[in-house]
Amino acid sequence: MTIFNRSKVRPDILKLMDERQKIQMKAVVEFLKLEENRGINLQAIMKKVGEENERFFRRAAANEGTIEDLYGILTDEEMLFLAKLFRFVIGFSADITLKNYPISDDIKIEEIDIEGIPTEWQIVPSASEERVLLYFHGGGMVLGSPKDSRTLTVALGEATKMRVLSVDYRLAPEYPYPASLEDCTKVYNWLLSTGIKPKNIVIAGLSAGGNLTLATLVKLRDDGTPLPAGAVSMSPGIDYTTNSKTLYENAETDPVLADIGIFWWGPAFLAGADPNNPLISTVFADLKDLPPILIQASKIEILYDHSTRFFERAKAAGVDITLQEWDDMIHGFQIFGFHELPEAKEAVTMIGEFVQKLFK
Repeated sequence: MTIFNRSKVRPDILKLMDERQKIQMKAVVEFLKLEENRGINLQAIMKKVGEENERFFRRAAANEGTIEDLYGILTDEEMLFLAKLFRFVIGFSADITLKNYPISDDIKIEEIDIEGIPTEWQIVPSASEERVLLYFHGGGMVLGSPKDSRTLTVALGEATKMRVLSVDYRLAPEYPYPASLEDCTKVYNWLLSTGIKPKNIVIAGLSAGGNLTLATLVKLRDDGTPLPAGAVSMSPGIDYTTNSKTLYENAETDPVLADIGIFWWGPAFLAGADPNNPLISTVFADLKDLPPILIQASKIEILYDHSTRFFERAKAAGVDITLQEWDDMIHGFQIFGFHELPEAKEAVTMIGEFVQKLFK
């Protein structure tokens, strides 16, 4: 049984998601052709995921259970297989997007290693040499990469007129918390060591990357490290407890996250860590003394109240924070719909305007 209700979403978004699903199914076929995946009973695993996903949302709607109840539903082997499958699928889809909408030849793409962390410079012709947009990709802490995010990050570079440094942080379940946060803060500190001034850095991220954006701010502040000029967090997933009301209230209107089986992503990332830890669920963090922050979110995505609760707490703590909302966009629409949805380009333009104000 699917959780998502097609009758509650705009036709143009349904068309986008249907086209995306066709590409994803081709990717799955190619993934199963790989020697190491032959003999895997994908149908049985996906049946289990579908049943447990339905149970997860049903219990959430009844306000039953905790994150601890989600441990052990999938075996370690099943989680690792699914993570590799999702990574292959999103990479396959990104390759098609980059083929259909190639990056301009005048944009410099350079992969570099920063103390063992793969990263990627993306430099548009208009970028300031002194300023860096440090970007953390999305993917629920289990998938995603700088290459998968290029469509959005190059656009952000153009909108902000900044060099983009996109971080390929370690992923769960192989590397659970705090590996991803350690990588993100290490790259920020590396930037400082090269002579880039904190006032010339902006941190940005989407979904899980939005979590890492905010967690990095809190971690840097707690460590006494000079903070960046500001931050942009798009549809952040910043509550790993079961306290979110929109988790179930918006399940029928979230075609990206509702049926993918997110119930195992939390245990894969946490691996026993306390979900109330403010560096994991930054919605519970002490937010005083943070730099200006822009949050973007859709009112129909399941993570919506993560953004609204963080906004209210940050505002109460005296943070210069802006919340920009859309009524009917998909989760992560800035990247998923960049070439199809005018709202995606609008959001990127608004990010550019926010960032440019930081430097005036």
